[in-house]
Amino acid sequence: MPSAVSPSRRSFLRTTALGLASLPLVLEACTTESTKQGTYTNPVYPHSFPDPFVLQHEGMYYAFGTTGQGRTSPDNRIFTVLSSPNLVDWKPAGGALVPPPGAEGADFWAPEVVFHEGTFYMYYSMGGGAIAATVGHRLHVATSKSPAGPYEMAALLDVPESKFTIDAHPFRDTDGQWYLFYARDFIDTDNGYLPGTGLAVDKLVGMTRLAGESRTVMRARHPWTVFEKNRTMPLYDNRTFAEWHTLEGPFLRRHEGKYYCFYSGANFLTDRYGVDYCVADSILGPYSDAGAENGARVLHQVPGKVRGPGHHSHTMGPDGKTEFLVYHAWDKGMKERQLCIDRLDWTAQGPRAVGPTYTPQPRP
Repeated sequence: MPSAVSPSRRSFLRTTALGLASLPLVLEACTTESTKQGTYTNPVYPHSFPDPFVLQHEGMYYAFGTTGQGRTSPDNRIFTVLSSPNLVDWKPAGGALVPPPGAEGADFWAPEVVFHEGTFYMYYSMGGGAIAATVGHRLHVATSKSPAGPYEMAALLDVPESKFTIDAHPFRDTDGQWYLFYARDFIDTDNGYLPGTGLAVDKLVGMTRLAGESRTVMRARHPWTVFEKNRTMPLYDNRTFAEWHTLEGPFLRRHEGKYYCFYSGANFLTDRYGVDYCVADSILGPYSDAGAENGARVLHQVPGKVRGPGHHSHTMGPDGKTEFLVYHAWDKGMKERQLCIDRLDWTAQGPRAVGPTYTPQPRP
């Protein structure tokens, strides 16, 4: 969700996102078109659920979403958790993360969870509050023995060269090595790239430590990814950038021997925001975004119908064959970002979402 990845962008989230604290303790499955036999209609969860990540474990789906500044569930945990047997019918499953000591007033964003050797690892970012060393965000990891939690903070995954680091995405390669993809700020214009938030990757050591061998995956170089013009950044000595660009929410997918790093680009409040990708022959790159010059190709707005689709994750449907994108999109009043799903097709032109849809679709 991010975020044009900036405090100002996230400040909007703080005032608009609804945490579980504002929802009833028990909600029935959505009573919309999505419950009609044979079809679903987006949103599949018509409540605030930014930055959705879905974990499939032992026949159930668990969705994790950002809840906003200071928001906790009725069990006093951070991050909204939902469960579903089918990707369509979602019910609240409490909160995920036990608030770390001294984290009062902090923001917690974009959780992602993986299961490894009997333990669930949740990667997320935190910024602000007494526990944070800077006003920018930093990456953390928490652990649990249950998919829905409770998770307890285990380690800081610091990236010393970046003052603002968010949207952690863990990925295990075919050789068993784990990597962490994430979004971070770049303020230079080296090699023709544009200042702003871009994508990077590093190896994970034992799931709770970065190797310190960060590699750049992709930086902004196209006009459509601009987040804001004439942007003054407090993190960088109040320097004003003529244009600040954003690539965020990385998600890696290995397909037919190639590595596709999907991401969301542009300002999440605009009609330019959507999902695109870059591709490489090796997990560490180099990655190419050839074809991304004119806008998001995988998932983008539908004028008058769908705005701001993005910050997604991938999952397989209950049939184990059909691939879905799980993403957020704004409600009609642009007051909250809601949970949506659509199929992903691998076409001759590259990966493309069958959507975003807003009419009844075949259920997974």
